[in-house]
Formats: sequence, C-alpha cells, structure tokens
Amino acid sequence: MKAVHFGAGNIGRGFVGLLLHNAGYEVVFADVAEGLIAQLAAADSYAVHEVGENPAVQTVDNFRALNSNTQEAELIKEIATADIVTTAVGPHILKFVAPVIARGIAAREPGLAPLQVMACENAINATDILAREVGSRPEAAGGALEDKAIFANTAVDRIVPNQDAGQGLDVTVETFFEWVIDRTAFAGSEPKIPGATFVDELAPYIERKLFTVNTGHASAAYFGFEAGLEKISDAMADQDVAEDVRAVLEETKQLLVSKHGFSSEEQEAYVQKILARFTNPHLPDTVNRVGRAPLRKLSRHERFIGPAAELAERGVVPEALLGAIAAALRFNDPADAEATELAGILASETAADATARITGLEPGHPLFNAVSTLVEERQAEVATASA
Repeated sequence: MKAVHFGAGNIGRGFVGLLLHNAGYEVVFADVAEGLIAQLAAADSYAVHEVGENPAVQTVDNFRALNSNTQEAELIKEIATADIVTTAVGPHILKFVAPVIARGIAAREPGLAPLQVMACENAINATDILAREVGSRPEAAGGALEDKAIFANTAVDRIVPNQDAGQGLDVTVETFFEWVIDRTAFAGSEPKIPGATFVDELAPYIERKLFTVNTGHASAAYFGFEAGLEKISDAMADQDVAEDVRAVLEETKQLLVSKHGFSSEEQEAYVQKILARFTNPHLPDTVNRVGRAPLRKLSRHERFIGPAAELAERGVVPEALLGAIAAALRFNDPADAEATELAGILASETAADATARITGLEPGHPLFNAVSTLVEERQAEVATASA
C-alpha cells in the first residue's frame, strides 16, 4: 500500500505521516522545501516524540520524498499508483497542489480502485475545497476523474509546537490526537487507519473541535498575552487566565450541546481533556505563536465570532466570548503581519466599519453592536496611549 502526502513539515511527519506509516503504508512525502526534501531523501527514518500523558517515541521508516516543484513527473507517477493522497499544507495552498493531483488521477490505469483523497487541514471541509480545485482542472473535463477518485472530508487535531533548533527530522508532538473522517464518501471502502475515527456525519465533530480546541487555545493566547505571560502552559497556570478560558468553553459547550445534540456530560469531558492539553508543560507553545493571525481568528465563521454569533442568534449574550474578542483586538505583536493590519484598520476606520470589515457581521446582527462597542473601546485606548 502506498500513500502520497503533500506537506512534509511537522504536522505531516509527526501526525498524518505517522498514522499512515503505522497503518502499513509506504509514505511518499511531497513538498517544495528543497532542504527538507533532501533531508528526507537521505534519511532511513525519523523519530516522533510524544510528550504528555504516557509519553512515547515512535520511529517512522519506509518513506520516500519528492520535490513537488522539480520532480512533478515522478510525483504524477506516484499518485497514479497510490492508494491514498493526503495533504497538510494549509488550506490556502490547496489550489497549488491540485493541478498535480489532477494529473496523477487522470494518469491512473482503468481498473484501479479509486484514489482516496483527504485534505487534513485546519479548516472546515477542506477536502471539498481541494475537490473543487482538482475538478476545475482541464484533466477533469467530461467527468473523467469521477470514477478515479474519492474525496472525503476530515477533522484533524494534534498540537505540534515549534520545534527545538537542531532537532532535524525528528518531531515533538502531544500524545493526544484526533483524526475524524467522513465515512459516507467511501461507500463501504474506507481505508483501515488505526487511530482514525470514521463517522456518518462530520459537521458536529468539525465544530466541536473548532469551538473547543481552537477557541480555547486562542483564548489562552490572547488572555495570556494581556497578562504578560510567554507560554500557553504559563497562561493556563495563571488562575485568572484559566478561569477566563474555562468561561469561554462553558459558552461554546452550551452551543454545541444545543446545536449538535452532544450530551452535556460528553462535552464536559471533552472540555476537561482539552484544558489538560493546554496545561502540558512539555509543549513550548508561546502565546505569540498561537495568537498570530488575529484577523483570520476574528473572521465571521471562525473560532470567536462563529460561536458568539450563533449564541446571540439564540438570545444568549456571550459575555465570555466577548471578553476573548476584546483580548484579540488588543493583540499587538509587531512581528505578526495580521496584528499590524488589524491595528491599521482600528486606526483608520469608524467603529462600525472596522467591525464589519474584521468580523464580517452585518450591522443588523444581534452580535454586531456588542462587538462594535469593543472595537470603539479599543480605538479609544489606542488614541489615549498615543496622545
């Protein structure tokens, strides 16, 4: 069995590549990073260090590596004979890997089982994005790819922090992981991947992860940044920060239980597991790294505005989430391009215009005025500080 995986970075090696290896696949890593591909091509194995509860070290071997920029012809041949293609490149990069995937699918011999394609990205229904990009290629004309590939959405979760310098190909990850895959796309032919969970309805699991893990992680970062703390584990060791994060997740729990039918006990157990992960001192995640890209995190259907808007639509005032939104508006790391852009928007636009631009909320939305007030307060703070 063979899997082609796009993205040989820490997530690719320490999560998706590891699980595919453990499932018995030969893994062909594809990436544009010339130095990384050269390292992989020259190596026989690398180690994945799992830290936290029940720490372990796993060895990954039986892999090869190709440069997707300079070895496209070889990569097409690998896809043409692969069983699985996965990605961990970032949702905005999917359009760049789609052409070679389309060519590889088109090159598959008749009679081969359909290629199973899964985008393992931190985005809702990322495989749908990839499928649209692949389907838009000339190779897909006349539905030529329809019988040659299966596209299945997934939800992935594993914290992979910045790695220590000099670590080489080895990767440090947390012990916890979750890879949830939409079973319905396979019509009974789903792959056997130990550790992966196949479900008939993926949406509740995607939102549970986004509104618990991502919302909680970013909340810890922004509250921790305000408190002058460096690491996420430091932030969660601060009683005030921990209480603020817990309050945020209490609100998202209320939404998830009401919307998706998770039991309150089930969601509470999930929340407690997530909070324990954030306190893991072996993961050197910083508040600046987790808090970067505040504009994306404050966008309409992301981890803050998404659940807060739905709660407001249900007549609930999301006080804790509004507190996290206020903290995100105050995130001002000059090394982060989006934080700088956010500061520019706040400095140059009215509170109403800035609210609409940052959050995507319509002025008539029940959450709009509350967020606009936070924006106005932040603008006043900046004006006072610069006076």
